[in-house]
Parts: sequence; structure tokens; C-alpha cells
Amino acid sequence: MRPAHICLAVLVTAVWGVNFVVIEVGLGHFPPLLFSALRFLVAALPAVFFVGRPKVAWKWIVGVGLVLGVAKFGLLFIGMDAGMPAGLSSLVLQIQAVFTALFAFVALGERPGGIRASGMVIALSGIAVAAVDEGETGPLGAFALLIGAAACWGVSNVLTRKAAPPDALNFMVWVSTVPVLPLLALSLLFEGPSEDLAALRSLDWQGAGIIVYVAWITTVFGFGAWGYLLRRHPASTVAPFSLLVPVVGMSSSALFLGESVTGLRWCAGALLVAGVALTSLGPASRTGSGSSGTGSGGVSPVAVSAARPSRAAAPGTPARR
Repeated sequence: MRPAHICLAVLVTAVWGVNFVVIEVGLGHFPPLLFSALRFLVAALPAVFFVGRPKVAWKWIVGVGLVLGVAKFGLLFIGMDAGMPAGLSSLVLQIQAVFTALFAFVALGERPGGIRASGMVIALSGIAVAAVDEGETGPLGAFALLIGAAACWGVSNVLTRKAAPPDALNFMVWVSTVPVLPLLALSLLFEGPSEDLAALRSLDWQGAGIIVYVAWITTVFGFGAWGYLLRRHPASTVAPFSLLVPVVGMSSSALFLGESVTGLRWCAGALLVAGVALTSLGPASRTGSGSSGTGSGGVSPVAVSAARPSRAAAPGTPARR
């Protein structure tokens, strides 16, 4: 990779890592479901008018929008609002690589090779250590919500793989249109109109800046830049940079939020990052379908569709996320 592309990859992972700090602060301004709805609303508008028509079937856009936008982000925001620390959240979500590999085996027939299987065991060991650490200091219910969010992310990864969107930014912008109304309805039902209206009436510059960051910076810029890199480099070259996300997430949470990072948490982080690396980048056994799934455990759902070795192997053919 060119130095400029390396810097861009590091910048994107830094943006995604710091995002957990921004979410934590944002939950002080908005109830979690309303916050998530606003995030997708601002990510979709006005971008949806500039990215062109959808390039995949609507069933994939709706499916990913509901699983990723409503289920995954709903559980993430509720879990963090219930007491899950930002740094630990950035770490635990990476278990989505294991869920992705498991769901890809069930739905796509992609059998994990020995290296990937070992990576899953190591990553799960990291989650067990993190659960022990959280059990000593925080609510295990919130921890379970983050595991659920990671599982939903794994499902959306497999759906995205099936959709195989040729344009990452176009796909994510259209996906962002789907969760808005369901999340608003759930917010009105469970958080109440009075709480939602109070949050909107008290909106200040910090709250507006938070929405802009989680919508335009992490979604529009982040996915657009990541897709740009994956169109120019094989997924196996770009995907390892995503392992920086929990490192940045835990470090920035300690720096800006004063979160303590215990020895157990560092141990969990080391195990999980190592396990995710093996799960994401290790070779998968081929099946009759002919898809290998290389790189499918990356941090982004769109990374799944970037991992077709037939495209990556062709000189000058852009990979995509």
C-alpha cells in the first residue's frame, strides 16, 4: 500500500475507535433508540440524493438495514446506556468475526480451516476473560446485549456477502434509510414521546456535533474511505487495519472518559484481537459453492462482500468492501 493509503486506513480505524467515546457522550444527550434513529437519519439525508439508485436488490438493503441498523445498533446503544463501558464495547463487538464465520458455515457452506477454528477458540477465550472482568465491575446484562449486537453484526455480514454490493458507500447510505422509522417507532414505544421530545428540545451544539460525527464521519466518510481502499487493494491487505479499532477504542476511552483498563481487560483484548486476526485472515476450506470467505470477518459488514478471491487475484481489478 502507498503511504497515503496506509495513513487513510489508520485514520478510518481511529475514527471508528473514537466513535465509541462519542456514543458514550451522546447517550447523555439522547435516549439510546432515538440516538440510533437520528444517526441513521442524518447518515441517509441528504446523501441518499447524491449516491444514485441502489445497486443491489431491495431485499438485501432491507435485510441488512433491519439486522444491522435496528438490531445490532439498537442493542449496542442500549447496552452502552445500561452501563457497558465504551472501551470494552469496542473490544467485545469484535467477536462478530467468530459469529460471521459460524453463520457463513451454516448459510453459505464455508467451512473454517484449522487456523480459523483456532482463532475462534482464542477469540472466545478473550470474551470469557472479558466477561469475568465485567462481572467484577459492571452489569453482565449489558455485556450480554453487546454479545447479541455482535451476533446481529455477524448475520448482517453474511447478508452483505450474499448481496455483494459493488459500491460500499451507495450500499451503506441506502441501508441507512431502512432503520430510521423502525427505531423511531421503538423509541416512542419504549422510551416514550416525552423523553424523546425533551431530548430534541434540549439539543445543543455538542449534541448536534455528536450526531454529525456518528452519521457523517463514521458512516459516510468511514465506509466511503474503506470502500475506496478495498477497490484498490486486496481485502487481506486492508482488513488487518480494522484490528486497530478496539485498541483505539480502549485507549481513547481511558484518555477521554477516564475508564480504567484492568489487567484482565488487556488480557482479554490481546486474546480477542489475536483470535479475530486468525478468524478473519486465516484460509477457509473451499466448498462446492466455490467461495472462500477470505477476510469476511473484518470489522465492517461491507468487508464481507469484498472478499472474493477471484477479484482480488486479478491484477488491476479493484477489490471492494
